[in-house]
Formats: sequence, structure tokens, C-alpha cells
Amino acid sequence: MSADPHHRTPGALAALTLAAIGVVYGDIGTSPLYALKEVFAQGRVPLTPDNILGILSLVFWTLTVIVSLKYVVLILRADNHGEGGLIAMLALASQAVKHRPRLRARLLLLGIFGTAIFFGDGVITPAISVLSAVEGLEVAAPALHRWVVPVTLVVLTVLFAAQRFGTAAVGRLFGPVTMTWFAVLALLGVVHIARHPQVLAALGPQYALGFAFAHPGTAFVALGAVVLCVTGAEALYADLGHFGKRPIRLAWFCVVMPALVLNYFGQGAMLLQHPENVGNPFYEMAPAWALFPLIVLATAATVIASQALITAAFSVSKQAVQLGYLPRLRLLHTSVRDTGQIYVPFVNWALYLCVVFAVVMFGSSSALASAYGIAVTIDMTITTVMTFFVIRWAWKLPLALCVAATFGFLVIDLTFFAANAVKVLEGGWFPLVIGGAMFTLMVTWKQGRALMSERLREEAIELDLFLESVFLSPPLRVPGTAVFLAAEKGATPAALLHNLKHNKVLHERNLFVDVQHHERPWIGFDQRCEVESLGHDCWQVTLHFGFKNDPDVPEALQLLAGRGVRLDEMETSYFLSRDTVVPTLRGGMALWREKLFASMHRNAAGAADFLHLPTNRIVELGTKLEI
Repeated sequence: MSADPHHRTPGALAALTLAAIGVVYGDIGTSPLYALKEVFAQGRVPLTPDNILGILSLVFWTLTVIVSLKYVVLILRADNHGEGGLIAMLALASQAVKHRPRLRARLLLLGIFGTAIFFGDGVITPAISVLSAVEGLEVAAPALHRWVVPVTLVVLTVLFAAQRFGTAAVGRLFGPVTMTWFAVLALLGVVHIARHPQVLAALGPQYALGFAFAHPGTAFVALGAVVLCVTGAEALYADLGHFGKRPIRLAWFCVVMPALVLNYFGQGAMLLQHPENVGNPFYEMAPAWALFPLIVLATAATVIASQALITAAFSVSKQAVQLGYLPRLRLLHTSVRDTGQIYVPFVNWALYLCVVFAVVMFGSSSALASAYGIAVTIDMTITTVMTFFVIRWAWKLPLALCVAATFGFLVIDLTFFAANAVKVLEGGWFPLVIGGAMFTLMVTWKQGRALMSERLREEAIELDLFLESVFLSPPLRVPGTAVFLAAEKGATPAALLHNLKHNKVLHERNLFVDVQHHERPWIGFDQRCEVESLGHDCWQVTLHFGFKNDPDVPEALQLLAGRGVRLDEMETSYFLSRDTVVPTLRGGMALWREKLFASMHRNAAGAADFLHLPTNRIVELGTKLEI
């Protein structure tokens, strides 16, 4: 069901809109801290009145075309059963072209690469956001320069350490604090625009076009920094499932975009009068008495922006695990009411180490800005490509309309990407290295699992034939129910073979359970279970979960009560096979990748925890598997 029902009370809509302002727009809302500063940094763009108006026009039309038209108007329509985000879009696109296997395989690789690059973005966002906020100390008191990095590291350490407690308690503050931040952005902008209202002329596209045609080389370089004004736009789509379309759209058009435009134009108005303030135009807008309160508010806003991205990293990791692109990870639920609030310790501390490394290595928001744009533009380009396949093959829209709807956006995305690609050596390599490493891990895991499944099928004994032979001379039946988790439907689980070999008994009731994860976000209880009787009180059970469902096997098996399968929780044992992967030179993958896969498999979280099996009723039997 879509998360955006048509009938919603005004109070509920207002509350959701306020929450969306806090969660969805934290990242893009903090971009005024550094975006305009980076355009003029190091003399990239000469600080002349015409250039200032041209840059402001570029910023306004970038926000309008990329965020308002592309994301808010078009891409928010591409919901996957109410869910959004690159993985949801990937699932939609791959389903749309499922009858074209080669195209589907390429789209899957493209989507997984975009997901991997997201983690690079996830490292840079907290680093650049908090750094740029704390750099206000330099404006307030230049002698505090040496404290910027230490204070940033303290703030980030507290932020990541607090993740295990969940965000339910402080989450209620996100909306009001971010709303205050946007109000301050607008107020600072209005004050300076009132002094130089001629700056509003830059709302006309002729200034952006004139700047681009008069100085094409300079404009191209400037685009690499202008794109910073739309960092966080992907969050609009990623958080669709949490808030729905209407609150996200209302928040953008009524609060966020007006505040951003006013602030950027206010910075431009101030630079027209005081070009010497180009070092940090955001903080230079504020009167001296307001600097320290503004630094505190900016730090709070950037922490909220970082929090939203860390939470998204947890969610994306869980979805990637469900779809089989990452090994099982230990998940902790931080809320008894909201199953979407999770904490993934490994992801949290891996992100933290990378963020600390980025802060220490780059040392300033200006240095990090070179690394930021490339990750953002790659994901924006991939989203546009995926959108074409969704609207063409899933929505069945005419080809000409699909090309018209996406080609213009693709040209813009590629132009921004090209402008950032020239900064690879200046820092753009950093998110690419993180994304490349994640992509290698994800593809290796997926291919390794496929090789494991292939080996298991080669060695498998058909379950119905095996049971038929067993019951020709049945073993001793013992009271209770045995649940055998099977890697392949219809294959005899290795745990059953070992149990019969060593214990020489069979339980009174036996369930052979196959857990399947689908490219849909949610699968309801009415579609959760399929059961087929195999005779002799044995059943083949298939459980279906979406990539956002919690795979709770005991809960799902309770749904069998009305289908003739009686389960007593205290008399049910769960049998698992723990496979040890042995890399070989059989030709499946390169040996180093097989060793990497074996290490990932060995260190993956236990299936018992992942499937929510009761720890005191589990029997694990080990096997070796060569790939």
C-alpha cells in the first residue's frame, strides 16, 4: 500500500510535513554553508557583479530543474509499493525488463554500483556538513582555527556513539530544529536582499545562459561547485516510504526551496557590496552578536543532516542484505513500535572510521568539496537512467514521451558529472575508492552465493525421492516438530542428512522451510506462506519476504496454524546447516575473490539471529563446500 493516502487530516499532514523538513531536507538544507563559498574559492570564478548574478541564476535554475522538476515532480511518482530510493528504483527497473535478461543484468550492475557509491556519499556528508558548521569559529575568532578539526571530531564521535540508542527520542526535535534553521536561512537572506534588491534579477534564466556563453570554461568549472546546492536531493526519493509524496512536496515548495533561494541570493547581495567576505559568505551575513548562536544552530542542523544519512545507510544495508548483495549483518531494533528504526553496528563504526579519516586527511570543508560532487552526480545520473526504463517498460508510456522526460535531465546530470570528474585527483578519488570497494564486495557476495547455490544443486538429493526412500524403512519418530532451513526449495537439507546419520531419528512433524526475498519492499501476511504436504507429517513451506520486511521465521510459521500444521513453540527445534566455504581453482571466480567471499561468509552474522530463531531451540550442523 502506498504511504501517501489521499485522505489525511490537515493536522496529520502538517505533522508529517514538519517531520519531513527535519529528516528529508537536512542535507540539502545545510548546503548554503559551503556551496557558494566553493564556487568562488581559490579564484575559480572572478568575483565580478555579472559573475555573481550568473552564478546565482545557475543555482536557482539548478534547484528548479533538478530538485523541483526531476525529483519532486517526476521521480516521486516512481514509487515501489509506496517505497522510494535507489534500491526500490532498481527493483522496479529490473522487474520492468525481466523478459530481457541481458539488459536486466546490466541494469542490476548499474544499480548496485549506484548503491555502492551511496556509501561514499555517506562518508563525505557528515564530514563536510559538520566541518563547514564548525568552521564558523574561524569567522567569530580567527585564533580558534586550530580547534575546528578537534571540535568536529568530538561532535562526530558523539553522533556515531549515540546511534545504538536510536533516534526515537531526539527525532521529535529534528523537525522544529530544522524548521528554525530554514527560518534563519530565510531571515539572513531577506536582510541582505532588502539592501540590494537588484540581485533578484538573477531569477531570470538569461543571466545563467549569458554567463555560460560568455565564459564557457569558467562556467564549466563553476558547475562542479554549483552542484553542491543540490546535495541531498536523493533523500527526497529515498524517504518516500516514510512520509509520502504530499508532505515531501509541500515541505519543498512551501518552506525549503524559498528559504534556500533567499539565503543564496542574500549571500550574493552581500558579495556585491562586500566582495572581501568571499572566504565564508554564509557566516559573514550574520551580525557579530549572532555568530556563536548561529554556529550552534548550524552544528545542530548538520548533525541532523548526518543523522538522516546514517539512518539511510542502515536501511540501505538491510535492503542489500535482503536482496542478496551483502552478507547477513547484525541488526538491532531501536524502537518497539517502528520496525524501520534499526541500528547496524558494523555499518555504523565502519562509516565512523571512514568519516574520521576524511576529516583528518582533508582538514577543511573546501578540500572535501572537491570529493563531494562526483558521488552525488553519479547517483543522480543512475537514477535518471533507471527512471527511463521504469516509465518506458513498467508504465508503458510512449517512447517519444519517455525520451523527452528523461533525456534533458540526463544531459544536465552528465554535464554536472563531467564538471566534477575533472576534480578526481583533487579528492574525487575518495568516494570512488569507497564506492569501488563496496561494489567489489557486493558483486563478489552475489556471485559467490550463486556459485554456492550451483554447488548445492549439483550435490542435492531431491527431497520427495529421499523421503520416499526413508519411509520404506522409517527411523524412530520422536515427539516434537523439526524445522529444517533449506537453501534450495525441493532439495534435501544437509542438516536432515546429518541428523539421520548421527542421531538416527526423525521428528514427529517435519517442516522444510525455504526463505525467499523478493524485489518488492513489502509482502503482506496474506502472501507470506505457501505450504505443500509431502506426506508422513512432512511439509514443504516457502516463506516470502520483501526487501523491507523483517524476516521473522517463527512469526511466519504461526500462520500455518489454520492450514493443518500444528506447531507448539516449546516443542519446535530449528535445524541449520553452517557451510564452510573452501576456495578452489575450479574456475568460478578469481582465487582472491573466492578467498574474499569465504572471509565474508565466515564473518557473516548467524542465520539464526537474522531469521529471529529462538536461540535455545537451534541445532547447527556443519558442512564443507568447495567453490
